[in-house]
Amino acid sequence: MKTTLLVMALNEIDGMKATMPQVKSDWVDQIIVCDGGSTDGTAEWAEAQGYTVCVQKKKGIRQGYLEVWPLLEGDVVITFSPDGNSIPEVIPELVAKMREGYDMVIASRYKDDAESEDDDIITGFGNWLFTKTVNVLFGGSYTDVMVIYRAYKKDLIARLELDQDDKFDLLEKLLFCFKRETSWEPMLSVLACKYGYKIGEIPASEPPRIGGERKLRVINWGGVYYAQFWLEFLRSKKQSMLKQDESKPD
Repeated sequence: MKTTLLVMALNEIDGMKATMPQVKSDWVDQIIVCDGGSTDGTAEWAEAQGYTVCVQKKKGIRQGYLEVWPLLEGDVVITFSPDGNSIPEVIPELVAKMREGYDMVIASRYKDDAESEDDDIITGFGNWLFTKTVNVLFGGSYTDVMVIYRAYKKDLIARLELDQDDKFDLLEKLLFCFKRETSWEPMLSVLACKYGYKIGEIPASEPPRIGGERKLRVINWGGVYYAQFWLEFLRSKKQSMLKQDESKPD
């Protein structure tokens, strides 16, 4: 099993300098930085440290994923935020857990004694609400459905069709997001649970961010994600009803 650490960065020079030296090269097989068009020297600093850097041609985190994905050499990808929120020391634990046969392992900010020091009242409530909703609608047992910091099989994205825009386009337009601005982690949590993939979690506290600015657009992105959950649930109910109708005798 080969593993790629995918570092998603946008104007995170201070966080990169603080966190990336803590990442040991022998923890993974490949480290690649996807830069969203930084103007603070993030991409240049990463290149100077010897990292492979992919600079996005268009805006948006999902756009960045789609552009960098063909460059990933690992069977497993660990998505990592270099702003200080993702603690490097749990990378070996994520890799070890994936070797046990999991399809996805989440570095949960709320499992056991883990906590988020970056949450405010709004994001803390939002994370609780979104996780609770996914668990109720899809029978999950998550403690954190939203976090970027997780390991999963690279081909899971294609299998769940998250590399297609149809699950995102309309809601992004309705909630005034530009194309491919929202990320795929929440729907990855939903669909992996819905289709019975093997999912695990490990506790991983979230320290405060280091420098830079929070990119989260709480209302717009939150609206997209929450609507996605319910639309997927309604789609599932409709498919179930159609199957029941097909099985009825004439």
